[in-house]
Amino acid sequence: MVVEFRLPELGENITSADITKVLVKVGDKIKKEQPLAELETDKASMEIPSDIEGVVKEVKMKEGEKASAGQVLLLIETESSESVPALSVKTDSDAAEIPQEIKPALSANNDKVSKLYNFKLPELGENISKASVTKILVKEGDFVKKDQALVELETDKASMEVPSDVNGIVKQIKISEGSTANVGEIIFIIETSDSDSAENKTDSAKKIDSPQKPVPEAPALPKTEPVKKEAANEAALETKSIIAPAAPSVRRFAREIGIKINNVRGSGPGGRISIEDVKKYAKSLNENIESASSGGGFGIKTEPLPDFSKWGETDIQPMNNVRKKTAEHLSYAWASIPHVTQFDKADITELEEIRKQYGKLAESAGGKLTVTAILLKIAASALKKFPQFNASVNMAGNEIIYKKYINIGVAVDTDRGLIVPVIRNVDKKNIIELAAELAEISKKARDKKITLEDLQGGNFTISNLGGIGGTGFTPIVNAPEVAILGISRGSYEPKYSGSEFIPRLMLPLSLSYDHRIIDGADGARFLRWICSALEQPILMSLEG
Repeated sequence: MVVEFRLPELGENITSADITKVLVKVGDKIKKEQPLAELETDKASMEIPSDIEGVVKEVKMKEGEKASAGQVLLLIETESSESVPALSVKTDSDAAEIPQEIKPALSANNDKVSKLYNFKLPELGENISKASVTKILVKEGDFVKKDQALVELETDKASMEVPSDVNGIVKQIKISEGSTANVGEIIFIIETSDSDSAENKTDSAKKIDSPQKPVPEAPALPKTEPVKKEAANEAALETKSIIAPAAPSVRRFAREIGIKINNVRGSGPGGRISIEDVKKYAKSLNENIESASSGGGFGIKTEPLPDFSKWGETDIQPMNNVRKKTAEHLSYAWASIPHVTQFDKADITELEEIRKQYGKLAESAGGKLTVTAILLKIAASALKKFPQFNASVNMAGNEIIYKKYINIGVAVDTDRGLIVPVIRNVDKKNIIELAAELAEISKKARDKKITLEDLQGGNFTISNLGGIGGTGFTPIVNAPEVAILGISRGSYEPKYSGSEFIPRLMLPLSLSYDHRIIDGADGARFLRWICSALEQPILMSLEG
């Protein structure tokens, strides 16, 4: 049979390449891994190897032309259908025509033309390429509407639901709960007659095989074993005595990025080294170097844990993504930021009376007049008066970045761990508006409706543990922020008025800050100003 050989994916953000040399002609018999053409992108030169054996029937590319990913380059006659390559090909539509074999079985009574729509995992946010599938919300045969949630996902930053962008019937579910899905991966196949929705989509598969012929999965990326940390600490590994099996273009690419080709383990037949192998080796080196100086490593040797089962029964549970990200981020923050924590108490006796008096006003707006809501407004005023607290430190450039906007994160306790959604432009909202927004975003965090946008862009953080208890704690600064305010449970304490002791409601506060930019005196003034604003709210208008 004749097979179309298409230009495969060339790398992240690379959609086309210049054909510098065609290495085969009509009638040539080609083998697997044989180079078919030399290409050049704006990042590197490379050879494109064949992944099938056969005879070239037609050459559909020319030297000097530009070819796009998914474009047909050759027609190759193969001996069996088993040799058909399963390349990931992008075309102009996510709506795949239904093969004739299965058309009668689909929507026989539907006057509109039905199509099979490849629903792909959409972009999840900056630098997020995959997510864990925590719950599939539909099953095969279900009719789904546009914007209906199809699946629950969890990234290392948040949990979220992914909605459908078409109306139709779920024909195939290509993921399972507990698996990991990559951005751009087909996760559902939906039969739809919603042509407007389907035709507006891009980057989708061209056709879907009939049920008698299972859809071939795309070839897995080459598996390159991660480089051991010891290798990252050495100046170089010993050069092998044999010549590494790699094409000239691969050797040139390795030289350009400073990688010794003999140190790379090839994933192709006979250990043949591809450009992808070189990239993975370089990435592994960089990750190991970074982990030795940041993240969980910081140059500290990790000691192995003992076998706890020797002393009793244990239950080992894997960390969820939120917990893993929290552990990594706070380890980085604790190791890289010289922390100082300041403590103080505010007399909120009168404030508590005001809070109760106007509580119903906040409830009518959909919120609750809590101490946290009030402190959002006070903290915004404090950040204006003390701009060094509304900043970030760039040690690489020896700079201090002062921010002209005020976004404040509020730590929310969820069943998946600590999540810090951000309330934006706090200084431009009144306390009633802040109370309503705080209630809404906290509910979203607990109900797994939070988005990545809700978690980004904070300048300062408030963490309130008063509802649980405690007299004080030392919160960890949420880098790249430089300060965080902790709130503990208020209690009545006797205060001397000059003639007698009277009961006053005192609120314990903790302020942790980055000593690289904030001095101890600044920290004391900032926290005292917040206490004074709690005791005399007019201070916000006078100085904030």
